[in-house]
Amino acid sequence: MSELIQTERHDRVLVVRINRPERKNALNHAMYTALADALQNAENDADIRCTLFTGTSDCFTAGNDLSDFAEGLPGEFESTPVGRFLFGLANAAKPVVAAVNGPAVGIGTTMLLHCDLVFAGSNTRFQMPFANLGLCPEGGSSLLLPMWLGRARASELLMLGGAFTAEQADRLGLINRICEPETTEQTALDTCKALAAQPPAAIRATKALITRPNKETLSATLLAEGELFGERLKSAEAAEAFAAFKEKRKPDFSQFD
Repeated sequence: MSELIQTERHDRVLVVRINRPERKNALNHAMYTALADALQNAENDADIRCTLFTGTSDCFTAGNDLSDFAEGLPGEFESTPVGRFLFGLANAAKPVVAAVNGPAVGIGTTMLLHCDLVFAGSNTRFQMPFANLGLCPEGGSSLLLPMWLGRARASELLMLGGAFTAEQADRLGLINRICEPETTEQTALDTCKALAAQPPAAIRATKALITRPNKETLSATLLAEGELFGERLKSAEAAEAFAAFKEKRKPDFSQFD
């Protein structure tokens, strides 16, 4: 397991921690591989009944490491590191919980749509700035957000890409509880232990029934989003957005049709 993705066991709970604080926990391909492997290991280990994803005390993740993604995705989406992780998360049979503090950008928000329970610190700031970067939605967000929030609110979040607070996420029904930042992880871990104490087959059956209605459509959406995301990474709009980010200036999209 990569030192940037750390795992630890607490009774029958596997805690998976994003630990790259010097880069605000930005995710590169190797980290996605480690996340996918950790999730698969939890699914295969009969002693693990719940997985908890978390970051550091002041940051969940700032999203993708743009320097790692500027060249596009390595191969067919479903077999790429990010594709493996997203499909693994969407298809996980065991409960998955998230404890989120600070920035939760891009994948840091969309991955939460596949978690069964989400606990956010009051310092959390969610954002899906895909369009702002010349990209498109990922992680099934183009399906799940309109379904849950309605088209108008989903369009606002995905097209304008603005940040929103834990309080707003709570009102939208995207999280379960707002915590004091220093208690977020422990609150989530206690809940994971409570889930792990439940009858495991009954919990898996309940999750399967909850996710069943959209399973096929979600898989198709993940694939369609992923393929288009890979194409958009190579677009002139994305190149301008990435250059502007590197140069710490506002991107200029006026030249594009």
